Amino acid sequence: MDSFEIEEGGQTKTRAMLTRRLQDVVGLPGSRITPQERHIAADLLIEVLRESDLGARVRCAERMALLVDTPAILLRFLAKDALQVAIPLLEVCEGFNDSDLIATALSPSATTAHRVMIAKRKVVSEAVTDVLVNMGEVEVIQALLRNEGSTFAHPAIEQATAMSKQEHSLVPFLVKRPELKPSQGLTMFWWGDAEDRRRILQRFAVERLTLLEAAQDIFARAAADGWRDPLVRKTLQFIERRQRNRDAAARSPYGSLEGAIEALDHQLPSRELFVEISFLAGIKPMCGAQILSDGGGESIAVLCKATGLKRKHFRQLWRGLRRPMADDHDLTDPWGRSVLVYDTISTNKAQTVLRYWNWALTSAMSPTLAAKLEEGDEELLYSVAARSSNLVFGNTP
Repeated sequence: MDSFEIEEGGQTKTRAMLTRRLQDVVGLPGSRITPQERHIAADLLIEVLRESDLGARVRCAERMALLVDTPAILLRFLAKDALQVAIPLLEVCEGFNDSDLIATALSPSATTAHRVMIAKRKVVSEAVTDVLVNMGEVEVIQALLRNEGSTFAHPAIEQATAMSKQEHSLVPFLVKRPELKPSQGLTMFWWGDAEDRRRILQRFAVERLTLLEAAQDIFARAAADGWRDPLVRKTLQFIERRQRNRDAAARSPYGSLEGAIEALDHQLPSRELFVEISFLAGIKPMCGAQILSDGGGESIAVLCKATGLKRKHFRQLWRGLRRPMADDHDLTDPWGRSVLVYDTISTNKAQTVLRYWNWALTSAMSPTLAAKLEEGDEELLYSVAARSSNLVFGNTP
């Protein structure tokens, strides 16, 4: 040992000099070194770094982070190291490709903090996002959702939506993502808070004017066919302008939706009356039950506006459900927030939301369908209605 001077921390000055020289070689421009020699230098540098102290590895990482031609094997080695070493690279280094980032994220030595740093990078591709979301770490998914430079493929945004049922902190970030589809947003409505619900309705409550125009002549053809095709009937029911069920009103002892609501206001709520209100409103009892039992109440406002109920009957329905009634303008109270929804959403937009709920919440309620969905039936995995129903009523994956 007499021939070596020992640096503080136990590393020889000779080793430190060798480490710097190897870094110099790795960082040479392509005009001065062949790719093969650069990779040899990187291999040697890795062997030296394995036995080097933390400070030496941090300094190396800071230097490599500024280069674009650093061999991938060296980048991966440093990125999987302690967080102090990995941060300079994972934050700014442009030498990583998707494969490098995925390998780093999946490395047994990588921590949640490593994956958060990857999620915060300037650009995060769909492939990397898929891997990070699939690991199910809320902190990482939040970082991805906040990052405007990240891109979500459909499966990743779907999985994040499913997670948001238990992890409500994800909802406000999901609502702002451009990749979020109406099927996902309007399903997430059921567990969002008041502000989330407002944003969801503002974004996904849309007119159906283009759909109505495109299907205008098909209504007459379907009627001429006697509405024999159930898929055609169901699709056109979603598009058409009329919301209430005239046949149900003709058969109902209450005569109309208003009559059923007035009865509810004067008698104790019952399952039979709720079913009657659902049929008169043109929705299925399962959807009606979800709406009428909704704690927030905004969905009740959507139901009333979609069916053309006047404010008097909106108020009667609320009172008939034995809900406390506050000032109309008190936005801290469910009634005040529901009044705001009723006043600001158009009938056509409310119908779009209500019909989506009726379509999605009741399309996967058969035990066979739910079982197939849980088993991962390939065809059902692509059924928007089936996935939405399973999310609201079933077990969240």
